[in-house]
Amino acid sequence: MIATKLDSAPREEMTFDLPDELIAVDPPEDRGLRREDVRLLVSRLPGGDVSHKCFSELPELLDPGDVVVINTSATIPASLPAVAPDGSLLRLHLSTHLPADLWIVELRRPTEDGPKPFFDEAPPVELPIGGNARFLAPYATDRGRSVSRRLWVAELSLPHELDRYLHEHGTPITYGSRPHPLSSYQTVFATEPGSAEMPSAGRAFTPELLTRLIVRGIEIAPLLLHTGVSSPEVDEPPFEEFYRVHQRTAERINAARRAGGKVIAVGTTVVRALETVADDSGQIHPGEGWTRVVISPLHEVRGVDGLLTGWHEPRSSHLWMIESIAGSDVLRKAYAAALDRRYLWHEFGDLHLIY
Repeated sequence: MIATKLDSAPREEMTFDLPDELIAVDPPEDRGLRREDVRLLVSRLPGGDVSHKCFSELPELLDPGDVVVINTSATIPASLPAVAPDGSLLRLHLSTHLPADLWIVELRRPTEDGPKPFFDEAPPVELPIGGNARFLAPYATDRGRSVSRRLWVAELSLPHELDRYLHEHGTPITYGSRPHPLSSYQTVFATEPGSAEMPSAGRAFTPELLTRLIVRGIEIAPLLLHTGVSSPEVDEPPFEEFYRVHQRTAERINAARRAGGKVIAVGTTVVRALETVADDSGQIHPGEGWTRVVISPLHEVRGVDGLLTGWHEPRSSHLWMIESIAGSDVLRKAYAAALDRRYLWHEFGDLHLIY
């Protein structure tokens, strides 16, 4: 199944200045905190009234009968050192494993301001111990109507099996943060490797907090969506990603909504997966395949009632999705409060609950 929902209408983007000191470059554990000790800004719908909590208070913020939907995709060490034909050192970021054993990839070159996308025609590159990557074509983000200048369809030739190769030679993809062990980029419920970057909204959960949710009568429902590389430099829609929603998860969500419970998505990846399999009435159906759904304010979100998410860069497609759930006024109020209270951004930062 491939689902497509594109928004090409012009719209006013939310812009703001993000101070460098608000970018969390280290996990909270390295700052002397537990995972669940990150801050949580709560936006209550429909008005967007703001309150400031700790993430560990989440079970008390939700009601018995609510369902928390999590993404069980695990992060892979998707960044590989690469050498161009002229000998220059690059990084190859694996994004999405396509059928026919092809990959969507991003090639980056080091600069004084950090690694930047390789926008020129991509040369073939050598990878560690005899591996190589051959770039076949720029990646078409919507069946040829929009071509990314930073993403490529590539063919990899590796000396041994992919998982072993990545764990021996790859590292987690990082942008502004310092390098950390792969374990720092995994959620506690990650089970199936496949995400180029961590589905980071779920990082603050711990086994103890999940237990407290269940004891309170709040269900945990899993699904899978393998995330590709993000687009911090470029204003572009998200591209196709593999998802799987099991029958049991669909049944739990539908039963909760019939009983008056709320469906809280943990991360924009969960929203994307559920919107792919939601019908016009909001009923969730099981499904598996590749989604091209782009959720924007022009489209009504049908499959979720709330969202737990991190803090996102201006002009990102994540903000389109959040605005479709919260509305522009609520979103602007929340981001103004987060900047004023100096919440931390990126995967190791603080969180935002909208419901």
